[in-house]
Formats: sequence, structure tokens, C-alpha cells
Amino acid sequence: MPQFRAFSARRLARGAGPLYRQAAAQLRAAIAGGRIVLGGELPTEAALARGFDVSLITVRHALRELEQEGLIRKRAAKAAVVVASTPRPPAVRPLNSIEDVVAATTDADLRIASYGPRRSPEAAAAFGLDRAVELHCLRGRLLLEGEPLSEITIYFPPEIGARLTRADFDDVVVFRSVERRLGIRLEGARITVTAELADAALARSLDIEEGDPVLVSRMLWRGPDGAPVELTIARHRADRYSLSYDFP
Repeated sequence: MPQFRAFSARRLARGAGPLYRQAAAQLRAAIAGGRIVLGGELPTEAALARGFDVSLITVRHALRELEQEGLIRKRAAKAAVVVASTPRPPAVRPLNSIEDVVAATTDADLRIASYGPRRSPEAAAAFGLDRAVELHCLRGRLLLEGEPLSEITIYFPPEIGARLTRADFDDVVVFRSVERRLGIRLEGARITVTAELADAALARSLDIEEGDPVLVSRMLWRGPDGAPVELTIARHRADRYSLSYDFP
């Protein structure tokens, strides 16, 4: 039984956006238009790579995007199969309040990469310290069902960081670990939101393409006396988070 009616991969346009998204768009349109039928198999990854004139890695990124949309199901050692003709809405997590920040970690897992001294002129300035001062720094990633959502870098002033060890960070919400371990009650945070383009290292960390947009939140947490306790810099996948504001 034929599974393809009129689908053939077309070469992608270099410079017209991430190649994996162009490939995903072609496949998505073919599925929606019935050129790849529901229940049918996609071409093999190797065949798609030849047709699109891209690497296997690019093809796998495209297929992963379609799988996240619920359009296909990938199978070990077999071609992916079409399971839906229209994508489901993305699971976007809002970041509009402290409650949203906590809720965004629901069912997520914090994978700590390192904790130790590190220089950061940006963090030192936020703490009102000399730029050359070494700060304790926690680095890790937030994952959901094995998929990376955010890359997390957290700095502490010397008098705070020296009282913490890597083992103390046993909560996916790090400021709760700090409150519990040190008896410090955090009263709030000043949040700055910017956008960046992923460099090669961040793209590998978040499983996205180099040059993809990234939502960056910088949260400077303060204690009851107003002194800064923690600077959290989170680089989020832009397709997984959103911000919205109400103006009176």
C-alpha cells in the first residue's frame, strides 16, 4: 500500500532560517495535505537527509519537532510513523509571576553540572562587589521528560555561597533550597528579561539550532534587609516559555 502520494523532499534554502525548521515545515505540510497519509511511514532519515541536502542531525531535529507536536511517532531502527494530521498546541509555560516561575518547574528535573568558584563581572556588579571577586556558582539544566528546557546559572555572594555545598541543592526550585538550608527568607526578586541568539555551546545544551532565539531571565533575589542573596540567569528555549503583561 503506498504511503506517499506526492511527497518528495525539496532542497532547503540556506539563510532562510534554521534548516531543521524548514524541513519540519515541508513534512508538516505534506502530512496536513495528505501527501503522507495517516498511519503511513515517513521516508527514512537517510532518504530525507539526501532529499533536503542536509545532515542527519538536522533531519533528527526536524523529526523531534514533529514528534513534540504529536504528528509522528519515532521508532527504534524503523521509520517514523504519522499518528495525527494536525499539530497539538505547544506546552508553553508562562513566566509572569513568582508563582509561574515555581509552576514552570512542575515535573521538571534539575541536573546540576557544577558548583564552585567562578568570576562573573555581571554578577559581581549586581552584588555591589569588585569585578575580580570570585563567586560561588551553580550551573545546570532544567529538563522535562529528558528534554532540555532551560540552562541555569546561579551566583551567590561569597558569604552566602561559602555556606552551601552541591548536596544542599536538593530542590528543583533553588531559592527554596537556599531558604531551607540557611534560614534566609527571600522577600522577592528584580527580574530582567532579554533575548539572545544561541551560540554553538548553548544550542547543544538546549538541543536547538545555533542562532535560534532564547528567552533570558535574570532574577536578582533579595533578603528581608534588601541585600542581594542570589542572581539566577536562566536561558530558556523560546518555544517553551512566554511572557505577557497587563497594562491598567
